[in-house]
Amino acid sequence: MTTDPDSPTVVYRAATNIEAAPIVAALEAEGIEATVTGTFTSGFQAEAPGDVQVVVRQSQAEKASELIAKWEAE
Repeated sequence: MTTDPDSPTVVYRAATNIEAAPIVAALEAEGIEATVTGTFTSGFQAEAPGDVQVVVRQSQAEKASELIAKWEAE
């Protein structure tokens, strides 16, 4: 079984969208398409509170994880 390189992969979990947004912006600045899941939708929380996820394509997950680890170490 092969893994689809475009399948969504969680690379970061945050407590809030405010915490996740700078990670998404930094990844996009590095050319990695990233999105956030688990945020509010039409005034309602779409997922469990405190489980906001930054998601990238499987093919970019390793690079994204390395960049996030580097930023967290700074």
